Amino acid sequence: MQVSSLNEVKIYSLSAGRSLPEWLSDRKKRALQKKDVDIRRRIELIQDFEMPTVSTKIKVSRDGQYIMAVGTYKPRIRCFDTCQLSQKFERCLDSEVVTFEILSDDYSKIVFLQCGRFVEFHSQHGHYYKTRIPKFGRDFSYHYPSCDLYFVGASSEVYRLNLEQGKFLNSLQTDASESNVCDINPVHFLFAMGTAEGRVECWDPRTRNRVGVLDCALSSVTADTEIEGLPSISALKFDGALNMAVGTSTGQVLLYDLRSSNPLIVKDHHYGLPIKSIQFQHQLDLIISADSRIIKMWNKDTGKIFTSMEPEYDINDVCLYPNSGMLMTANEAPKMNIYYIPVLGPAPKWCSFLDNLTEELEENPESTVYDDYKFVTRKDLENLGLAHLIGSSLLRAYMHGFFMDIRLYHKAKMMANPFAYEEYRREKIRQKIEETRAQRVQLKKLPKVNKELALKLIEEEGEEQQVTRKRKQKNLPSLLKDDRFKVMFENPDFQVDEQSEEFRLLNPLVSKISEKRKRKLKILEELEAREQEEEEEPEGKASDAESSESSDDEKGWVEEVRKQRKLLRQEEKVKRQERLKEDQQTLLKPQFFEIKEGEEFRSFKDSAKKQKLMKKTLGDRLKLEEKLGTLNVSDTTVGSKQATFKLKKSEQQKRQQEAEKQHRQERKTLRRSASHLRSKRGRGRLFH
Repeated sequence: MQVSSLNEVKIYSLSAGRSLPEWLSDRKKRALQKKDVDIRRRIELIQDFEMPTVSTKIKVSRDGQYIMAVGTYKPRIRCFDTCQLSQKFERCLDSEVVTFEILSDDYSKIVFLQCGRFVEFHSQHGHYYKTRIPKFGRDFSYHYPSCDLYFVGASSEVYRLNLEQGKFLNSLQTDASESNVCDINPVHFLFAMGTAEGRVECWDPRTRNRVGVLDCALSSVTADTEIEGLPSISALKFDGALNMAVGTSTGQVLLYDLRSSNPLIVKDHHYGLPIKSIQFQHQLDLIISADSRIIKMWNKDTGKIFTSMEPEYDINDVCLYPNSGMLMTANEAPKMNIYYIPVLGPAPKWCSFLDNLTEELEENPESTVYDDYKFVTRKDLENLGLAHLIGSSLLRAYMHGFFMDIRLYHKAKMMANPFAYEEYRREKIRQKIEETRAQRVQLKKLPKVNKELALKLIEEEGEEQQVTRKRKQKNLPSLLKDDRFKVMFENPDFQVDEQSEEFRLLNPLVSKISEKRKRKLKILEELEAREQEEEEEPEGKASDAESSESSDDEKGWVEEVRKQRKLLRQEEKVKRQERLKEDQQTLLKPQFFEIKEGEEFRSFKDSAKKQKLMKKTLGDRLKLEEKLGTLNVSDTTVGSKQATFKLKKSEQQKRQQEAEKQHRQERKTLRRSASHLRSKRGRGRLFH
């Protein structure tokens, strides 16, 4: 059992501690209780008071004997008998339960509103009847004088189901688009419903007419509250004949007197979460309001906080056991929490032993947690050199550490680390400097290469972000963060040469813009140098923003282009003059050229002809080749053209060919002369 205290109000958590799994046998459970001290000391007020996964709603029957809870998974209801301190029955359902109501004094008549628009009725033996409503329901209330069920949900109508006649009656037509909650006053049976527009509509069930409307959304907005959207009504509860509490989806609770349209008090939870449950505690005039994170108890007359509780898991529902100080919660966890607050009232009759137990705990002050004690772990004790105190009266073992007197802790820390104050002072000074630095001009770290280009990209990116915010478009990725262009800002080979002719002609207005960027770069470099030199001194005010000048006029653009062209001509003229001076100063020396082996030097004209030929276009060269006979162009049958080239022969090849030709002619003449001599000899023999 855990004990906590806030505003001197002690809260006992009866469900704290480990729970044993259901599948363990009784023998194993007894063996674990003998071995484990924590299991032996835990208080299991109601046996197996939990759900398989999550519990969503919890209620107590009017006779106080039965506690019913719904949860998942699978969707089910569990009924616990307080006389036996155990579970009485469990019933599984077809779909999850949105909310339920106990119509009888015990568990014999129950109505469930389920997710699939189903309304299911259960009697003492189990399932009795099932019907369906036209729209998805969110809440319902039972009107006892007429036996009518009023259903509200995702519709502008309030559906009425009469349980005596067993049929649907004419629905109530409201001005709301949707309704979230509803309640019926237990004294004069006024029906009230909370809408999604932040209004509460009150109806008279006798005449079926609307008698009043409260604009709670407007009243919930005060000077201290901060809201992001229109508050809708998420909780509603009557107290007596005249009081009504309303909870909003933005975390405010409004207390109304039905005779006035203005709230008596507005209480903000300061978490911005919807109010899940509102309960009234009449003994101390308290209102118990809960969102998914915290349960707050506050005075309904002054709004002063009485106490609060923050469970470990999110809260789904809160139930106050009538005429007692016991509080039960349904959580986003298997175990349902039970709290006992003795100040609110005595323990219920079925667990009256809690009063004696709490009185004994109050008599023994060592078991409570004091503000004058410091929690330390074993490692902290070793660092402080107090590990030898383990087991003595100066240390109180608790969970995974120990409690020790805060004065002893401070003395030990001062002795272990005498320069702790100096470190603390240094840290505080550093924090102050960081706060002042945040008010200064935020320095942008620019790359070493192409700084001006990076600054230009940053400026364009800022302008694009403003445009995309206005148009609600997605931001494009930055070039500076793109890995593909990372080398451009790291490698000096990619440095942009702004003095080149191409750059200056392509960017005629770059001079003015670059001057501005250079000034900005100079300011950034000065600020960086100043920050490195002065670490602890606050810097002065930031320089005024430079006046932006529009440079989109066509006239200015033309003039700038002309200026750039004039400058380029002047620079070219200066370069030519410098070259002439250099030529005059230099002495001409003879140059020697080496001719390749096998070639014969004729003149420099051939090289000049070759250069002229290379400057001509391909078409001109083809025509020239065609004239010389080295190229033959002919049409084919398909319609295309066929070009045949003849390779040019070198001078050496030509000489070889001429020598071969001459050699062949000489051989021919020799053959002819030889054949002529043979023929003459043959003729002479014949004559003899």
